[in-house]
Amino acid sequence: MSSLRNNSASIKLAPLALVSVAAAWGLAFVLMKDSLTEQPVNDFLASRFIVATLAMLAMRPTIIKYFTKDLVLRGAGAGFFLGMGYIFQTYGLSHTTAAITGFVTGLYVVFTPLIAALLLKKRIPTKAWIAVLIATIGLAFLSLEGFSISFGAILVLISAIFFAAHIVSLGEWSAGRDVYAMTIVQLAMCGLLTTLGAIPDGFMLPPSSKVWWVVVFTAICGTAIAFVIQTWAQSVMTPTTVAVLLTTETVWAALFAVAVGGETLTFRIIVGGLLVIFAMYQIIILDSKESA
Repeated sequence: MSSLRNNSASIKLAPLALVSVAAAWGLAFVLMKDSLTEQPVNDFLASRFIVATLAMLAMRPTIIKYFTKDLVLRGAGAGFFLGMGYIFQTYGLSHTTAAITGFVTGLYVVFTPLIAALLLKKRIPTKAWIAVLIATIGLAFLSLEGFSISFGAILVLISAIFFAAHIVSLGEWSAGRDVYAMTIVQLAMCGLLTTLGAIPDGFMLPPSSKVWWVVVFTAICGTAIAFVIQTWAQSVMTPTTVAVLLTTETVWAALFAVAVGGETLTFRIIVGGLLVIFAMYQIIILDSKESA
């Protein structure tokens, strides 16, 4: 994986890979719904991240030799942003609805270019901002049936800022470093943070085989593989492009909720999904022109 280069083939493959990641996260959201009634959220997240970290180490134990001070510091920094995002999202979810949580979390698509522009002095093309706006409107159609500012929404808003910081930090730190090792360090940091979040109420392991299956699926497909792909993709794509592509998670979640969860496909879901897909298409075209 570390031998992948910033070439045209990688640039063309990265968008498809990121949409696949979003699909895995969308499916994971549907599968986790029932499991979270049996195991507290922080305990579930800690189990997920710990299993993912151990699985990656078991598959490539020699990867430890790539754990340089430079890589560990940057991987831990990115992992801190990611872990804090999950923690604030979790506490926010307990104080507001899932729909509000889904929309406000998706606002990382707005915060990502803002952070890149303000802190890193990155120039964001006007067409990219338009794609961000379209994606945000699409997220609102997909997630909202009504909206009022609440304490929970504020917590989720903070999580969106952390998720955006994670995307921006990977954009700055992933290039030139071993992707697999970088991912392990990030997930280990997430495992540490979510375990600390679970300890006050007493850590609970998955209580049934069904929950264990969901933990393993989300750990391998939705975490280990997904974040390896994201870390690699961010070495060849801009943070804003990555943020817009990952908003398709909401579209996939809606589709899987209809196909697997028995929910109804409404006009609102169709409109929201089409807007997000249109924004994704526009950002891919823009990114391909800039890299040409």
